Amino acid sequence: MPVSQPPSQPTDNNGSTPQDVTPVVVLKELVARLQREQNKIQDLLSSLGFALRSFNNLNQFLELIPLMATRVTDADGSALFLYKPNGQVRLEQLHWQDSHQRKNIRRALETASSQITHVPNTPPVATATGILHDQMHRYLGPDMQIFGTAILVKHTERGWLYVLSRDPEYTWTETRQKLVRLVADQTAVAIENDELAVELRKKERLDQELEIAAEIQRRLLPRQYPTITGVAVAARCKPANRVGGDYYDFIPTNHNQIQPNSKTILSDGRWGLVIGDVMGKGVPAGLIMTMMRGMLRGEVLHGHTPARILQNLNRVMYADLENSYRFVTMFYSEYNSESRILSYSNAAHNPPMWWHAATKTLTRLDTLGMLIGLDANSQYEDAHAELEPGDIILYYTDGLTDAAAASGDRFDEENLILTFSAACRYCSGPQEILDYLFDQVQQFIGADKENTDDMTLVVLQVSH
Repeated sequence: MPVSQPPSQPTDNNGSTPQDVTPVVVLKELVARLQREQNKIQDLLSSLGFALRSFNNLNQFLELIPLMATRVTDADGSALFLYKPNGQVRLEQLHWQDSHQRKNIRRALETASSQITHVPNTPPVATATGILHDQMHRYLGPDMQIFGTAILVKHTERGWLYVLSRDPEYTWTETRQKLVRLVADQTAVAIENDELAVELRKKERLDQELEIAAEIQRRLLPRQYPTITGVAVAARCKPANRVGGDYYDFIPTNHNQIQPNSKTILSDGRWGLVIGDVMGKGVPAGLIMTMMRGMLRGEVLHGHTPARILQNLNRVMYADLENSYRFVTMFYSEYNSESRILSYSNAAHNPPMWWHAATKTLTRLDTLGMLIGLDANSQYEDAHAELEPGDIILYYTDGLTDAAAASGDRFDEENLILTFSAACRYCSGPQEILDYLFDQVQQFIGADKENTDDMTLVVLQVSH
């Protein structure tokens, strides 16, 4: 009787049995699923990175954050909380998979955060974060699983990103926690980029306003040298910033003598020449300088002596200067081309230098007088100098004498005296003297270095 054989088992092409095939298939499916999950996460994070680079609107970008956090962690939803400037915690954005529950979840989160205020640099237990955790558990229920991570901008806590799930089987794996932190870091980058963009726009607006202010100030300074009988003049103001506090002006003292139907000013041979320096520099000094210019021109029209002009100017400007904690030095003079007499008064400004052509010597033009704005009752003195043909007067501000080289040495008055004396001997005319003095100061501080203070020069030379 033939022996029966056991039924044969199915085999694959390699002769393997199903018991051999099942583990391999399961492993392959697991690897494929992990790869799909990894590709999904990479795609989502790549989309987030693209959004970060592309969006100009921070709110549009923040709308994506809870959605991304939910997707990469397979959670039910995600909430983004940010701190207001006053420290109050605000629910910024929410994503919840179940649209029917979204309204209730939002209400619970807003209630949880409404009474919380964040105080920077406080211990973690006392922060809004710890309170917010407790409040969320209270209003969302004990079955809600919560994981959150801080949003840090320049090491400062600016909010929190939470991921939420009601699935009892859901676990906060290390991978999921890393992914939430990664999304939170992208959020922090977006917030910082937006703040930098806002600051840049502010700076651009400020630059535009400063340029306008600088242009106005340039237009307030004399745009061309006046024609004064018997003298030649040259002047230059070089502010350290776009707007400066140095001031010079040429003022005809007879504005009331204007020809009918003409803008031509009839000269009676007298001109006011003034130089001033507002303590400080930049926009505040420039504003005071502009105001001072208008006040001074008004005072000159009254026909008073230089000392009386400074006295009246000081009284008018005292209250404004006292409130701004700034003061002004000023040297005001009037030249009479018929008599060649220079009348002047000084309000604590650097005394102009007088080069005597006949003797090749220098003297100073100075009188006693306090800073404008220091004392409302300050008194000023009048003085006179009778100039001779060839004589040269140098008006200057302390930006030249205070100009510093890389070594820290100052150009100082001794160098200015020596340089001015050499210029009077060898230069031809006020403009050449002016250029020579500025060149020497620039060489002293360094060809590529900018001065830290405003520099102004006015040169007057008597021709006959």
